[in-house]
Amino acid sequence: MTAPSPQVDLHPAVVHLRRASTVRARAHQVLTAARAGQSAWWQVHATALATCADVVADVTRARYPDLRIPFHSRWRHFEPQGIHRVAQLITPVLAAQGADAIEQARCHFDLAITAVLLDAGAGPDWRYAESATAQVHTRSEGLGVAALHAFASGLFSARADQALRADAQALQALATADLAQAFQVSDTNPLVGLEGRADLLRRLGAACAQLPGQRPGGLVDVLAAEAQAGGLRAGDVLVAVLNTFGGIWPSAQVLQGAPLGDCWRCDLAAGAWSDPADSAGWMPFHKLSQWLTYSLLEPLQWAGWHIEGLDDLTGLPEYRNGGLLIDAGVLAWRDPALASRTWQASDDAIVQWRALTVALLDELAPLVRQRLGTTPEQMPLACILEGGTWAAGRELARRLHNGLPPLNIASDGTVF
Repeated sequence: MTAPSPQVDLHPAVVHLRRASTVRARAHQVLTAARAGQSAWWQVHATALATCADVVADVTRARYPDLRIPFHSRWRHFEPQGIHRVAQLITPVLAAQGADAIEQARCHFDLAITAVLLDAGAGPDWRYAESATAQVHTRSEGLGVAALHAFASGLFSARADQALRADAQALQALATADLAQAFQVSDTNPLVGLEGRADLLRRLGAACAQLPGQRPGGLVDVLAAEAQAGGLRAGDVLVAVLNTFGGIWPSAQVLQGAPLGDCWRCDLAAGAWSDPADSAGWMPFHKLSQWLTYSLLEPLQWAGWHIEGLDDLTGLPEYRNGGLLIDAGVLAWRDPALASRTWQASDDAIVQWRALTVALLDELAPLVRQRLGTTPEQMPLACILEGGTWAAGRELARRLHNGLPPLNIASDGTVF
């Protein structure tokens, strides 16, 4: 059983804007324009890239001395303090149930997809106290651990006899109060964007009604039907994610009747003359969808699929990667006073900053590999991010801003 292809009848411009190759091409177009002085907001200091690469390489060596770096994905956030919680909470139950490789992959997809949708900026005041370890976690790791425990408790399953799953029925019926309880939210422990997160999961439930088994893990079956000789391209996984779940993102951006999600107007991203009509002037990112795709590649590999084209996907334009470039001096405001302003995701300055982040991460990656003595095959971009740029961005933010990013964006949990 496979789901009907959601790509049928999509306008060519929408198809084009859902490709990672378009994200990359448009981002480099913005970078070229900024270097030519055409950005009203940003200056690019290319000479600072070398120093930035030094910082990233040093952080990478400290975190992974043997340079055996996993992908940058949600799975890392289940492992703070080196505790392999999935192996403790999920793997033994699946083994006891006699789950085969495909069913294990479905379960891992259920977990990863719900956890990624719950992963947005938590805010500086939220904490998650993990009773099993007596540890207190914050930010992405805290959200990851909380999501894992919520999943293991059966919060996202409508089946009393099978807690380790997410399904359309439970997700669509999810009460914000129940999510708040699972994430220990209170007046003294506020979580930014709580309602937005709950609404995303309810929207996910509606999307899952069209998938095999009516669960997020049904995407495994869709991908299995499309796989060629046991192999998949990372870019094709992203397209499947966007075609299946693209409609869940609350967004005013609509083109030819299709929601565009994390895709914004940007005059510097005009596109190429050969691009489909109506796609010009749009700058796609699909940050959470790409983050989700990175997080699905590992379960596919565990299930025996070979993933090709890892560098089809782009760097992730969010606080840590983009903040790294600001704090390392690669990007600078034309007007420094703008740094204290609160921005919206749709603001041109933020759209440009995110596009510049994508393009500059492409330029930073080979410099980091050079310092570490590795090749693109040994260290694809997914590993550069993990090693890497995200952690270096967090470290510089800790040194310079008490952990806060160098700019402030109003967030409802659906973009960042």
